[in-house]
Amino acid sequence: MTPDELERGVRGAYDTVAADYAAYFADLAAEAPLDLAMLDAFVEAVTGARGEEGPPLVLDAGCGTGRVGRHLLARGCRVAGVDLSPGMAGQAHRGSPGLPVVVGSLAALPYADARFDAVLLWYSTIHTPPAGQPRLLAEASRVLRPGGHLLIGFQAGAGTRDVAPAYRTVGHEIELERHLVAADQVSDWLAAAGLRELARLVRRARDGELDDQASVLAQRPVT
Repeated sequence: MTPDELERGVRGAYDTVAADYAAYFADLAAEAPLDLAMLDAFVEAVTGARGEEGPPLVLDAGCGTGRVGRHLLARGCRVAGVDLSPGMAGQAHRGSPGLPVVVGSLAALPYADARFDAVLLWYSTIHTPPAGQPRLLAEASRVLRPGGHLLIGFQAGAGTRDVAPAYRTVGHEIELERHLVAADQVSDWLAAAGLRELARLVRRARDGELDDQASVLAQRPVT
């Protein structure tokens, strides 16, 4: 399957489930305390780097229904969202009036170089096979200003999970897979994209999760 075909499949799946997704994941209640701590560490790093220059501009890349973007807005960031799915972007528009969202691909972000103070990829690369993920990180690095920060969240491990059965329980007949990757591999991809790892979290699965969860915080060097 070509990258374009994969994107069409993911877009169609999320267009189908968007309304139920927005209702079920209305906030960050699904995140573990350690996940929230990494998000807050990201915000602190970004705002600290800005100093007295004003609120940082953060790209929520793969923003979905805007639930994490709303958290960033509440923490004093300026936030722009981009998502592959028009259905998910529409839910973000309705639920997050202060969050401008456009429809676009993470593989070809519709923004100029060095546009953002920070980029968030919160579980938004997981439907891309590992061979395609370096391109997504290179695009995220491209739109990140020197000194800016990136945080990526993902399921840790190896292999592929079929997530369609979970959506069938609520009446949606879709095809959707997610891919597990090791934190070391993500760190290597970030380095190849010109980013330096600052911290990482790998925690064990909890509360019905099938896999360990991970996040990596990185920075684009100034020089």
